[in-house]
This record gives sequence, structure tokens and C-alpha cells, in this order.
Amino acid sequence: MSLRGKGLSFGSRLGLGILLAGLLLALVACGQTAGEDGGEAAEGEEAVNIRLAVGDPIHSAVGVTAERYAELVEEKTGGTVTVEVHPDGVLFGGDQEAAIDQLRDGTLDMAILSTSVYANFDSRMNAISLPYLFSDMDQFESYLQDEPGQELLAGLEELNTKGLVLMTRTFRHVTNSVRPIEGPEDLQGLKLRTPNNQLWVAFFRELGADPTPMDFTEVYSALQLDTIDGQENPVEVPLANNFYEVQDYLSLTGHIADGYVLGINNDLWESLSAEQQEALQEAAEETAEFKAQYDRDEEAEIIEELQNEHGMQVNELSEEQRAEFAEIARDLYPQFEELVGDEEFMNTTLEYVEGS
Repeated sequence: MSLRGKGLSFGSRLGLGILLAGLLLALVACGQTAGEDGGEAAEGEEAVNIRLAVGDPIHSAVGVTAERYAELVEEKTGGTVTVEVHPDGVLFGGDQEAAIDQLRDGTLDMAILSTSVYANFDSRMNAISLPYLFSDMDQFESYLQDEPGQELLAGLEELNTKGLVLMTRTFRHVTNSVRPIEGPEDLQGLKLRTPNNQLWVAFFRELGADPTPMDFTEVYSALQLDTIDGQENPVEVPLANNFYEVQDYLSLTGHIADGYVLGINNDLWESLSAEQQEALQEAAEETAEFKAQYDRDEEAEIIEELQNEHGMQVNELSEEQRAEFAEIARDLYPQFEELVGDEEFMNTTLEYVEGS
């Protein structure tokens, strides 16, 4: 039946039309918005923008990983949460220890930071970096995802940080401008930049090197000016940061592992809805899997590029040479127990590795 048939005036019909249009808009506004992967934004959720800080360039492994996380979060939340990636340490001035403080007080929303830096706040993180602890990347990845890793993540609550996931890095190797490193004696007298971490310093000092902690942002110029002879990092670091321009030798020592923590300020975390928290956690776990595979795929190609395209001399340790380094390292484990600071967790770590 038409409105005219009810005898309504034009003004009444116009008013009723406006009312119906308003009701339709309200229904649309309250509806759920589906994400690309089928995820849905919960009714009434407000849009949240999160700034994710990383210390490395955007084209590095951790930069690529951060962007992957941002994509997954947007998909899984239907766009109610967006993540902006800020590389090169711009949000924390390149000082990762300061970044952990800023994450704690909420100046930073979210960050991907090294476990070796977190070890200055929770010494148990040093257990990850016991020299020559892990036999391969599979064992390392399992350690991070299983009970030892979850215990470390839970400890971040003391820093007002929600640890979403621990992620792998490839093992660390030595670059320098003096000579190839084939045995412990080749490190004698070399001035090597290390993280500001007592375990690194103690290990390289025992090998006869001169470990020199400094902020990562200062490393290139220090290498260029011969203030230091070398540095040690996963192979993607000298590539991403052009260290091959000021370093001649890459020695695949594989001496220490450290990982990455994907963490978010706990106050911000608690402000999210349960659905958003679930989506961010799922995205973090998928991102950890992505990074582990990405690292495996990229490492061999990076070594080849450093050697063939950038002229670095690359040498790999024989089993005998590696065993010589490992023997010295394991003799230091009792000393490192003090640096881990928790005898029970140290034993948990060693038992896990021996049984896996």
C-alpha cells in the first residue's frame, strides 16, 4: 500500500523517509566487517593503530618479518587494528636498551628486539646465547617455542610487556678486516664489536679477542675508521648494512644464537578486545613460522652474494675447527651460570638441549 493511500502529507512522508534512511545507516554501521582471510571485526570495536619499532632496515630479515606481521594483523582483525612498521631504530634512536624502557612505559607501542638486549633486564635470556649450545636451527626453533621459551616470554610481564612470541635468528658469524678466523688463535688481539652483554664479552675475551660493546648505529663508521677490526652477527646484517664495504673476511663460526622478541606494551594489550588480542597472538605465531623459514631460505643466498657480488672472502669451519671452539665454550658454562642468574633455568636449558 502506498504512503499516499494512507493520506499522509508530503511533509510526513519526507520525515518518515529520513527516519527510515537513518535506521538503515545505523544498521550498516553496526554490522561486522570481514577481513580478507575471513576474519571479522567485532561489533562496536574502535580502530586501533599500533606503531611497531624495529632496529634494522626495512629490507632486512626483521624488517620483512615486521611487514608480514602487519599484513597478518590487518587481515585477521578485519582492519580494526593496523600496524605501522618503523625501521632503522628511528623510534628509539637506535638504542635497543632504551627501547625496552620505552616499551615498558608505553612510549613505544610494540617492538621487535633482540633477546641479547633483553638479557640486560632478565638475565635468563642469556641461556639462549650459551656459545655452541644448539646443534642446528631446528633444535633452536623448538627451544624457543617450547616450555623454556614460553617461560622467558612470561617473565616479560615484569617489564610491563606482553611477549607475544620468540623468533629465531640465524647463528652469528664473525667478519673482520684482518684475517680469516679458522681457530681460536685467530681471534687473538682482534677488536670486535659485540652487543652490550656480559656473556658476549666474557666469551670473546676468553678467546683472546678484545670485545668492544657499542651501539649498532655506530658500527659502520667504527669499521670504516678502523676503530674496531670486526663485528659478529648473522650474515644478513653485513649485507643489509653494507659492512662488506669495510670488511674483507666472513668466517662462518656459528658461535652464538640469539633470537627476537615480538613484544607489546601491556597497557595497550589490555586495552584491546579479546578478539583483537586473539588475532594479534595468532598473527605473531604465524609470523614466527614465516621468519624461521625465511631465514633458512635466505642464508645460503646471502653468503653467496657477499662472496660473489661484494668480494668478501668466506671460510667455513671444519668439524674439527668447530669442535675446538665448542670445547672452549663448554668449559665456560659454569662461569656463564652466574650470567644466566638462575641455576634451575640453566639446568632446564641444558637438559632440553641434551634431550632433543
